[in-house]
Amino acid sequence: MRTLRYSINVTLDGCVHHEAGVAPDAELMQFWTADTERADVLLFGRVTYQMMEEAWRRPTDGVWPDWMSAWEVPFAESIDAKPKLVVSSTLGSVDWNAELLRGDLIESVRRLKEGPGGDLSVGGVRLPLALANAGLIDEYVFVLHPVVAGHGPTLLAGLDELVRLEQVDRQPFASGAVAHTFRPA
Repeated sequence: MRTLRYSINVTLDGCVHHEAGVAPDAELMQFWTADTERADVLLFGRVTYQMMEEAWRRPTDGVWPDWMSAWEVPFAESIDAKPKLVVSSTLGSVDWNAELLRGDLIESVRRLKEGPGGDLSVGGVRLPLALANAGLIDEYVFVLHPVVAGHGPTLLAGLDELVRLEQVDRQPFASGAVAHTFRPA
């Protein structure tokens, strides 16, 4: 069975908003590149898909934008090339190596996990909550940043039931951030 992994940056007060002061440095970007490379398929909701596409899709001229540092290019190339499944009831179509995942979300993800292939990776806020509530997430990777945001969406807010986790890995970074990997206990 394929592993479904949820990976996200989080502040000390639980904020998971991408603008909460948790921008990765070169070392963290290497971590996120490896995390992306580990997955066969990326699973996004509409909001995360559109946000990632805007930031990381290779421009039509093939040249990465000037704002992108050299240490961000490997991540950009990795995420740009990965197949993506997008959960959305409002989008009529997607591209960027993507297709829409239609039908019953929980049953569709169960079938994906039972199918052939390597790991699945989910990102975002609302979609992982639905999958966690259904007990479908096999691994949680939280990169905890030494920042207090004070606002924004929080990690798995609205979870139906307590999910007991056991830590299986811990990786500190020079920035003070620490990647914690957990599996359901």
